[in-house]
Amino acid sequence: MRSATVPGLLRSWSPPVSDGGGRPLAVYVHWPFCVSKCPYCDFNSHVRASVDEAGWRDALIADLRHEAAMLPDARVVSIFFGGGTPSLMDPSSTAAIIDKIARLWPVAPGVEITLEANPTSVEAARFAGFAAAGVNRVSLGLQALDDASLKLLGRPHDVAMGLAALDVAQTNFDRVSFDLIYARPEQTVDGWQAELTRAIGFGTEHLSLYQLTIEPKTRFASLHASGKLVLPDEDVSAELFETTRAMTAAAGLPAYEVSNHARAGAESRHNLAYWHYADYVGVGPGAHGRRRGVATVRTMKPEGWIAGVRAQGHGMSEEAVLTPAMRAEEALLMGLRLKDGIDAARFRAGTGVALDDAIDARGTAELVGLGLVEHDARGLRLMPAGMLLLNAVIAKVAAS
Repeated sequence: MRSATVPGLLRSWSPPVSDGGGRPLAVYVHWPFCVSKCPYCDFNSHVRASVDEAGWRDALIADLRHEAAMLPDARVVSIFFGGGTPSLMDPSSTAAIIDKIARLWPVAPGVEITLEANPTSVEAARFAGFAAAGVNRVSLGLQALDDASLKLLGRPHDVAMGLAALDVAQTNFDRVSFDLIYARPEQTVDGWQAELTRAIGFGTEHLSLYQLTIEPKTRFASLHASGKLVLPDEDVSAELFETTRAMTAAAGLPAYEVSNHARAGAESRHNLAYWHYADYVGVGPGAHGRRRGVATVRTMKPEGWIAGVRAQGHGMSEEAVLTPAMRAEEALLMGLRLKDGIDAARFRAGTGVALDDAIDARGTAELVGLGLVEHDARGLRLMPAGMLLLNAVIAKVAAS
């Protein structure tokens, strides 16, 4: 890990690690604040004139303390700061939260600690501080490599600023990923090929490449409904998807999930915990968790969440025991997103249900015959053609 000396932070932070037992646990920390709200975004993000950062840091730590009491025998394998825009945090707050996690649970050697960041000059200036705080992986929201698209997407940076931030990130972190959005209005296959070629040339180990989708209750949803925002048609979108997978595979960054591409060994361990249906806790406004068959949901509104933490020691709004059938349905939804699909033994261990009992035998057999899925004793996985029809395939596979 590369680091720099920052007042109040440790240099080259190293957690107390445990080589012993403990069920693997991923920890998600939600920082809900942004400089502005992007028109396509339906995440739980909010713009506030000012933030009491010390109060927020203490509340997040209290929420973590509550989760640790529920999972005393866990061992942390990944930490993810998401948002919102967690790179707006002061690195000292990040350091305090990481340190507290390492005191609440044993931490696995080589623990992955990711921070999502916007590529503005203000936030890039904090990257050395985040590295010193213990962050060893950054996920940068570049989103596009042309200024007109960035303006359309409502991003607070231009291409020059974004690439400068990427350079700073690659200087401070050994592990760097960045996001791009494609299937944008008027985007052509040739245009996306040129943009993706440039992106691959930056040499990062991981790319998150998302098709632009219209999410309900966003500004893009209103524009799309009124005909003021027109996306590429289904045929073009499919060609863009196939082009993306072909180009990244040729560059040694094959897709390991529908929208995520990485060099071998550089996959996001934290996100794999979700897709493998492993245990994870989520703290902060609107954060979800799955621990030992219990679903947790935090209060969405920031002010409501922090009031809850101060009143009851946690920000929980819902906590429900999931039946084996509910766990199996969730594990199907998550696992089929992966290139390697669902491992039958892991599925049973995580849900209490045999994979073959969780799927519709007739529907699955039909999909196998169409070359959309592969089903054998090892498990269930999508074929390349099935990836294009993911939602329809999942609907047909799931047992009613």
